[in-house]
Amino acid sequence: MKFAYKEEHSFEKRLAEGEKIRKKYPSSVPVIVEKSPRARVPTLDKNKYLVPSDLTVGQFYFLIRKRIQLKPEQALFFFVENTIPPTSATMGALYSVRPVVFSVVLLSLSSCMISATQTPWFYPFFLILH
Repeated sequence: MKFAYKEEHSFEKRLAEGEKIRKKYPSSVPVIVEKSPRARVPTLDKNKYLVPSDLTVGQFYFLIRKRIQLKPEQALFFFVENTIPPTSATMGALYSVRPVVFSVVLLSLSSCMISATQTPWFYPFFLILH
C-alpha cells in the first residue's frame, strides 16, 4: 500500500519530524494510521498518534478499535512487515526494530466482515505496520 504520508513528505522530512518528536517526547512513539483505499470502515478522527513506548500492541489495538467503533463481526489485526506481533509487545519495541527507516510507525487500515454463515475464523480488519 502507498502511504499518503510517505508521498507527501520526503524521507528526510519524515526522519527529521520523527527525531524531533522523539527528542521532545523520549518516552513516546509517533504513530501514523492511514486507511486503505478498499477499507469499509469509518475514517479516524485523526491519523497521527503519540503513544507511550510502554503501551502494548493489545492496548493500542483496543484504542483504535474503540475509536473507529468496530462491530463485533469485524476482526482487528496488526502486521509488522508481514508478521503479526504479539499483543504483549510494546509500541516502543516495534519502533526500535528499525527506527531510522520508520521514523514513525505507519499503520494501514483495511476491513472485512464476518457473517454467521462463514466458517473461516480469519476474516481480518488489517492494521499493517510498515
